[in-house]
Amino acid sequence: MRLHAIAERASAVKPWLIFLHGFSGDHREWRDVGEQFPHYSRLYVDLPGHGGSAGVQADGFAGVDAALTATLLSYNILEYWLVGYSLGGRIAMYRACQGQRSGLQGVIVEGGHPGLQDDAARKARWLSDQRWAEDFRHQPLSEVFTRWYQQPVFASLTDAQRRELVLLRQKNNGPALADMLLATSLAVQPDLRPVLSTRDFPFWYLCGERDAKFRAIANEFNAPCHCISAAGHNAHREAPASVAAALAQILPL
Repeated sequence: MRLHAIAERASAVKPWLIFLHGFSGDHREWRDVGEQFPHYSRLYVDLPGHGGSAGVQADGFAGVDAALTATLLSYNILEYWLVGYSLGGRIAMYRACQGQRSGLQGVIVEGGHPGLQDDAARKARWLSDQRWAEDFRHQPLSEVFTRWYQQPVFASLTDAQRRELVLLRQKNNGPALADMLLATSLAVQPDLRPVLSTRDFPFWYLCGERDAKFRAIANEFNAPCHCISAAGHNAHREAPASVAAALAQILPL
């Protein structure tokens, strides 16, 4: 099972940069940042249920990881960095901790959650995600995303930014999003902290200065963290130049 992706090849012999978008995004999400690295070959992936992969269903995190492996092999990508935002960051961390790590050179995560730590939190998250999934299946996406972007994690967004995101995200396939939301819910994601705390792979974390929730999570990691000034949860969208500058400090020349 392969995922739809857009490849931009460079002549230099370097590991690929594999960009993974957040929930309801697509391969375009990281382009403004990725284009700042023309000497790296870049692959912008559509995750299951999104963009050109809207017809692909994933059986949990292991299924997404297997689809990503098949996709990388189809492009003959043998060495690579993973760069993931939110959902994409969680998938990147899962791959590094429990998935197929052959060829992985490093992981860069923006605003990704390492996992819930107790059954009560998992139960509450599952009930919440089930409600959202029902909305995505049965209600107009413009209405669902209007409520979605009122969640506390998006508190730093202006009204204009919210309207822009709603217009962009309402072009998705609602039932496909619902399937992916449940397949990769935080309720079913393993807690990756134990592996991340003793990791044997390069790992960096990025978060927006205004993203209080994920700044707190960043403090849990024994890892270098880049705080992106004047940005919230979606830092690479709000401040692509600053995120690209952070990546330039991380990636080998």
